[in-house]
Amino acid sequence: MIDLHCHILPGIDDGPATLSEALDLADAAANAGTKIVAATPHLRDDHPGVRIEELADRCARMNRSIADAAIPLRVVPAGEVDLLWACRASDEELRLASYGQAGRDVLIETPRDMLPPRFEEHLFGIRARGYRVLLAHPERSRSFQQHPEQLRAFVEHGVLLQVNAGSLTGPRAASRSRALSRTLVREGLAHVVASDAHTASGWRPPSLVDAVAEVERIGGGASRLVSDWPNAILLGEDLPRPARPRARRWARRPRARGAAF
Repeated sequence: MIDLHCHILPGIDDGPATLSEALDLADAAANAGTKIVAATPHLRDDHPGVRIEELADRCARMNRSIADAAIPLRVVPAGEVDLLWACRASDEELRLASYGQAGRDVLIETPRDMLPPRFEEHLFGIRARGYRVLLAHPERSRSFQQHPEQLRAFVEHGVLLQVNAGSLTGPRAASRSRALSRTLVREGLAHVVASDAHTASGWRPPSLVDAVAEVERIGGGASRLVSDWPNAILLGEDLPRPARPRARRWARRPRARGAAF
Protein backbone atom coordinates (compact mmCIF):
# COMPACT_ATOMS: atom_id res chain seq x y z
CA MET A 1 0.00 0.00 0.00
CA ILE A 2 0.96 3.62 -0.57
CA ASP A 3 0.04 6.43 1.81
CA LEU A 4 0.00 9.79 0.02
CA HIS A 5 -0.76 11.94 3.08
CA CYS A 6 1.34 11.49 6.22
CA HIS A 7 3.00 13.89 8.66
CA ILE A 8 6.04 11.72 9.31
CA LEU A 9 8.91 14.22 9.34
CA PRO A 10 9.89 15.00 12.94
CA GLY A 11 9.95 18.40 14.57
CA ILE A 12 8.62 20.65 11.83
CA ASP A 13 4.81 20.75 12.05
CA ASP A 14 2.11 19.05 14.16
CA GLY A 15 3.41 15.56 13.44
CA PRO A 16 5.96 13.67 15.56
CA ALA A 17 8.11 15.90 17.71
CA THR A 18 11.19 13.66 17.72
CA LEU A 19 12.97 11.21 15.45
CA SER A 20 12.06 8.40 17.85
CA GLU A 21 8.36 9.23 17.49
CA ALA A 22 8.74 9.45 13.71
CA LEU A 23 10.33 6.00 13.63
CA ASP A 24 7.46 4.64 15.73
CA LEU A 25 5.06 6.06 13.12
CA ALA A 26 7.11 4.52 10.30
CA ASP A 27 7.18 1.16 12.05
CA ALA A 28 3.42 1.22 12.63
CA ALA A 29 2.80 2.06 8.97
CA ALA A 30 5.09 -0.72 7.76
CA ASN A 31 3.55 -3.25 10.13
CA ALA A 32 0.13 -2.37 8.67
CA GLY A 33 1.34 -3.14 5.15
CA THR A 34 2.28 0.30 3.85
CA LYS A 35 5.38 0.29 1.64
CA ILE A 36 5.66 3.96 0.62
CA VAL A 37 4.74 7.09 2.55
CA ALA A 38 4.61 10.60 1.16
CA ALA A 39 5.88 13.07 3.75
CA THR A 40 3.36 15.90 3.59
CA PRO A 41 4.17 18.58 6.20
CA HIS A 42 1.93 21.62 6.29
CA LEU A 43 3.00 24.36 3.92
CA ARG A 44 1.18 27.32 5.38
CA ASP A 45 1.98 30.41 7.40
CA ASP A 46 1.27 28.95 10.85
CA HIS A 47 3.98 26.30 10.41
CA PRO A 48 7.13 28.37 9.84
CA GLY A 49 9.34 25.39 10.71
CA VAL A 50 8.52 23.83 7.34
CA ARG A 51 11.08 25.16 4.88
CA ILE A 52 10.43 24.04 1.35
CA GLU A 53 14.11 23.96 0.39
CA GLU A 54 14.84 21.48 3.22
CA LEU A 55 12.22 18.85 2.43
CA ALA A 56 14.29 16.64 0.14
CA ASP A 57 17.18 16.53 2.61
CA ARG A 58 14.85 15.85 5.54
CA CYS A 59 13.28 12.95 3.64
CA ALA A 60 16.70 11.57 2.75
CA ARG A 61 17.74 11.67 6.41
CA MET A 62 14.45 10.06 7.43
CA ASN A 63 15.01 7.26 4.92
CA ARG A 64 18.50 6.65 6.31
CA SER A 65 17.12 6.44 9.85
CA ILE A 66 14.35 4.09 8.69
CA ALA A 67 16.90 1.86 6.96
CA ASP A 68 19.12 1.85 10.06
CA ALA A 69 16.08 0.71 12.07
CA ALA A 70 15.40 -2.07 9.50
CA ILE A 71 11.90 -0.76 8.83
CA PRO A 72 10.64 -1.75 5.33
CA LEU A 73 9.28 1.66 4.35
CA ARG A 74 10.30 4.40 1.91
CA VAL A 75 9.52 8.10 2.33
CA VAL A 76 9.09 10.44 -0.64
CA PRO A 77 8.93 14.24 -0.38
CA ALA A 78 5.74 16.24 -0.85
CA GLY A 79 3.68 18.72 1.14
CA GLU A 80 0.16 19.43 2.32
CA VAL A 81 -0.14 22.77 0.60
CA ASP A 82 -2.32 25.63 1.70
CA LEU A 83 -4.01 27.02 -1.39
CA LEU A 84 -3.03 30.64 -0.78
CA TRP A 85 0.58 29.51 -0.17
CA ALA A 86 0.47 27.70 -3.51
CA CYS A 87 -0.90 30.75 -5.30
CA ARG A 88 1.97 32.98 -4.20
CA ALA A 89 4.65 30.27 -4.48
CA SER A 90 7.22 30.54 -7.23
CA ASP A 91 7.35 27.86 -9.89
CA GLU A 92 10.34 26.31 -8.13
CA GLU A 93 8.68 26.37 -4.71
CA LEU A 94 5.56 24.71 -6.07
CA ARG A 95 7.68 22.04 -7.74
CA LEU A 96 9.43 21.32 -4.45
CA ALA A 97 6.01 20.91 -2.80
CA SER A 98 4.80 18.41 -5.39
CA TYR A 99 4.91 14.63 -5.08
CA GLY A 100 8.48 13.46 -5.45
CA GLN A 101 9.31 17.08 -6.32
CA ALA A 102 8.55 16.11 -9.91
CA GLY A 103 6.35 19.11 -10.72
CA ARG A 104 3.30 17.09 -11.73
CA ASP A 105 0.93 16.40 -8.81
CA VAL A 106 0.30 18.47 -5.69
CA LEU A 107 -1.73 17.84 -2.52
CA ILE A 108 -3.88 20.88 -1.70
CA GLU A 109 -5.33 21.20 1.80
CA THR A 110 -9.10 21.61 2.11
CA PRO A 111 -10.07 24.11 4.84
CA ARG A 112 -12.10 22.48 7.58
CA ASP A 113 -14.60 25.30 7.90
CA MET A 114 -16.43 27.05 5.07
CA LEU A 115 -14.42 27.59 1.90
CA PRO A 116 -12.88 31.04 1.58
CA PRO A 117 -13.94 33.30 -1.30
CA ARG A 118 -12.39 32.42 -4.69
CA PHE A 119 -11.33 28.95 -3.48
CA GLU A 120 -12.36 27.31 -6.75
CA GLU A 121 -10.77 30.06 -8.83
CA HIS A 122 -7.48 29.66 -6.98
CA LEU A 123 -7.67 25.87 -7.17
CA PHE A 124 -8.07 25.87 -10.91
CA GLY A 125 -5.31 28.46 -11.12
CA ILE A 126 -2.96 25.78 -9.80
CA ARG A 127 -4.22 23.41 -12.47
CA ALA A 128 -3.58 26.10 -15.06
CA ARG A 129 0.07 26.09 -13.94
CA GLY A 130 0.29 22.49 -15.17
CA TYR A 131 -0.46 20.56 -11.98
CA ARG A 132 -2.88 17.78 -11.30
CA VAL A 133 -4.51 18.61 -7.96
CA LEU A 134 -5.23 16.02 -5.27
CA LEU A 135 -7.63 17.66 -2.82
CA ALA A 136 -6.93 16.55 0.75
CA HIS A 137 -9.78 15.36 2.98
CA PRO A 138 -12.65 17.31 1.37
CA GLU A 139 -15.09 15.30 3.48
CA ARG A 140 -14.04 17.34 6.53
CA SER A 141 -15.07 20.66 4.96
CA ARG A 142 -18.32 22.16 6.22
CA SER A 143 -18.85 23.71 2.78
CA PHE A 144 -18.62 20.36 1.00
CA GLN A 145 -20.72 18.65 3.66
CA GLN A 146 -23.47 21.16 2.89
CA HIS A 147 -22.86 21.22 -0.88
CA PRO A 148 -21.41 17.83 -1.91
CA GLU A 149 -22.43 18.42 -5.52
CA GLN A 150 -19.47 20.80 -5.81
CA LEU A 151 -17.11 17.86 -5.42
CA ARG A 152 -18.71 16.08 -8.36
CA ALA A 153 -18.13 19.22 -10.44
CA PHE A 154 -14.49 19.29 -9.31
CA VAL A 155 -13.97 15.66 -10.33
CA GLU A 156 -15.61 16.29 -13.69
CA HIS A 157 -13.07 19.07 -14.21
CA GLY A 158 -10.08 16.85 -13.40
CA VAL A 159 -9.52 17.35 -9.67
CA LEU A 160 -8.68 14.20 -7.68
CA LEU A 161 -10.07 13.62 -4.18
CA GLN A 162 -8.22 12.12 -1.18
CA VAL A 163 -10.34 10.78 1.67
CA ASN A 164 -8.92 10.26 5.16
CA ALA A 165 -8.92 6.69 6.45
CA GLY A 166 -10.16 7.91 9.81
CA SER A 167 -13.17 9.56 8.22
CA LEU A 168 -14.29 6.23 6.78
CA THR A 169 -13.88 4.36 10.05
CA GLY A 170 -14.90 7.07 12.52
CA PRO A 171 -17.91 7.04 14.87
CA ARG A 172 -21.22 6.47 13.16
CA ALA A 173 -23.23 8.88 15.29
CA ALA A 174 -23.51 12.44 13.93
CA SER A 175 -20.41 12.20 11.80
CA ARG A 176 -20.80 14.31 8.69
CA SER A 177 -17.23 13.55 7.64
CA ARG A 178 -17.95 9.83 7.79
CA ALA A 179 -21.16 10.18 5.81
CA LEU A 180 -19.56 12.24 3.05
CA SER A 181 -16.43 10.09 2.82
CA ARG A 182 -18.54 6.97 2.40
CA THR A 183 -20.66 8.70 -0.25
CA LEU A 184 -17.55 9.73 -2.19
CA VAL A 185 -16.30 6.14 -2.17
CA ARG A 186 -19.70 4.69 -3.03
CA GLU A 187 -20.30 7.13 -5.88
CA GLY A 188 -16.86 6.55 -7.42
CA LEU A 189 -15.65 10.09 -6.67
CA ALA A 190 -12.78 9.21 -4.31
CA HIS A 191 -9.39 8.52 -5.89
CA VAL A 192 -7.15 8.02 -2.85
CA VAL A 193 -7.54 6.88 0.74
CA ALA A 194 -4.67 8.08 2.96
CA SER A 195 -3.98 8.16 6.67
CA ASP A 196 -3.18 11.84 7.29
CA ALA A 197 -1.25 10.27 10.18
CA HIS A 198 0.38 12.46 12.81
CA THR A 199 1.30 9.84 15.42
CA ALA A 200 1.98 6.12 15.62
CA SER A 201 -1.23 5.49 17.56
CA GLY A 202 -4.17 7.42 18.90
CA TRP A 203 -4.88 10.52 16.82
CA ARG A 204 -4.82 9.60 13.12
CA PRO A 205 -2.63 6.49 13.19
CA PRO A 206 -0.91 5.39 9.96
CA SER A 207 -2.73 2.10 9.38
CA LEU A 208 -4.95 1.87 6.30
CA VAL A 209 -6.17 -1.65 7.08
CA ASP A 210 -9.53 -0.77 8.63
CA ALA A 211 -10.26 1.78 5.90
CA VAL A 212 -9.50 -0.82 3.21
CA ALA A 213 -11.99 -3.19 4.85
CA GLU A 214 -14.59 -0.42 4.96
CA VAL A 215 -14.08 0.45 1.29
CA GLU A 216 -14.56 -3.19 0.35
CA ARG A 217 -17.70 -3.33 2.44
CA ILE A 218 -19.09 -0.15 0.86
CA GLY A 219 -18.42 -0.97 -2.76
CA GLY A 220 -15.09 -2.65 -3.38
CA GLY A 221 -12.02 -1.60 -5.31
CA ALA A 222 -9.90 -0.69 -2.31
CA SER A 223 -6.65 -1.63 -4.07
CA ARG A 224 -7.24 1.21 -6.53
CA LEU A 225 -7.48 3.76 -3.72
CA VAL A 226 -4.45 2.67 -1.69
CA SER A 227 -2.17 1.18 -4.35
CA ASP A 228 -2.87 1.53 -8.08
CA TRP A 229 -3.98 5.15 -8.25
CA PRO A 230 -1.55 6.45 -5.57
CA ASN A 231 1.27 4.79 -7.54
CA ALA A 232 0.12 6.50 -10.74
CA ILE A 233 0.09 9.84 -8.92
CA LEU A 234 3.64 9.33 -7.66
CA LEU A 235 4.70 8.53 -11.22
CA GLY A 236 2.75 11.45 -12.69
CA GLU A 237 0.83 9.06 -14.93
CA ASP A 238 -2.82 8.88 -15.89
CA LEU A 239 -4.81 6.76 -13.51
CA PRO A 240 -4.84 3.18 -14.85
CA ARG A 241 -8.63 3.12 -14.84
CA PRO A 242 -9.79 6.70 -14.35
CA ALA A 243 -12.59 7.08 -11.85
CA ARG A 244 -15.80 8.11 -13.57
CA PRO A 245 -18.55 9.57 -11.40
CA ARG A 246 -21.57 7.31 -11.44
CA ALA A 247 -24.86 8.47 -12.88
CA ARG A 248 -26.56 9.31 -9.60
CA ARG A 249 -26.41 13.00 -8.71
CA TRP A 250 -27.04 14.77 -5.47
CA ALA A 251 -29.94 17.16 -5.39
CA ARG A 252 -28.76 20.64 -6.23
CA ARG A 253 -28.56 23.05 -3.35
CA PRO A 254 -27.82 26.79 -3.32
CA ARG A 255 -24.16 27.37 -4.05
CA ALA A 256 -21.83 28.24 -1.23
CA ARG A 257 -20.23 31.65 -1.31
CA GLY A 258 -17.39 31.67 -3.83
CA ALA A 259 -18.51 28.53 -5.63
CA ALA A 260 -17.53 28.42 -9.28
CA PHE A 261 -19.85 25.59 -10.34
